[in-house]
Parts: sequence; C-alpha cells; structure tokens
Amino acid sequence: MARALIGDPLILMANEPISNLDSRNCEAVMELLRDLHRNGSTICMVTHDGRYSHFAVRTIRLFDGRIVEKTQEAQARA
Repeated sequence: MARALIGDPLILMANEPISNLDSRNCEAVMELLRDLHRNGSTICMVTHDGRYSHFAVRTIRLFDGRIVEKTQEAQARA
C-alpha cells in the first residue's frame, strides 16, 4: 500500500486492501482511501468484505461473472 501511495496516484487499483487486517486497521485503510478520493484520486477497490462498502461512492456487485447490482451515490458519504 505504501509503495502505491508514494507517487500520489490519480488512479489507485486496490485488490483486497483490507484482507487479513484487524478491524481497527481496516478502518484506518478505508479512511486513507476515502481521503485520497476526496483529494482527487479515483479508487477502484475489489473486496469480498461487504462491511466496508459504505465507504464507496459507487458499488458494482458480481455473481458468477455477471453484474447483479449497481449503486451510485450523488456524492461521497461522510
């Protein structure tokens, strides 16, 4: 994660960035990603952990390789 962030990316692809973390560190990583987004970065995150989907502005849920649900907020949640 640190290596990806050091270059101040415009787009960040995050594949399971919170896997194997305790809940406190999951929250810290998600807050970091939210701050990056608020500062103009586009974040594309893939996760199997739906507990943190409330951080997303837009979600796409897949099942068997097909889109089964899309949601988009008017603006990022606080």
